[in-house]
Amino acid sequence: MGSWQVTAKAIYCDAVDDDVTIQVFPDGSTKCTGYQRYMEQANTESAAILQKKSRGLRRSLKCVGPLDIRVTSYRDLLMAQEKAVG
Repeated sequence: MGSWQVTAKAIYCDAVDDDVTIQVFPDGSTKCTGYQRYMEQANTESAAILQKKSRGLRRSLKCVGPLDIRVTSYRDLLMAQEKAVG
């Protein structure tokens, strides 16, 4: 278990065509603001935003969720660094 409480990284996520923040906790659990905005708290407004962006980009936009490669690769990197340090 890490000596840190939480770490966060802002990235561009092409799955939702938006900037999101990935949070990683010492126990390996993660949170993503994109997932929270577009999936967990999905409402008509956020659904409409994704639909409008999808039409403009001419491709489907959909949040993959907590097991998205962007989230898991950042978590795995942090865990590997933690293991190497101590």
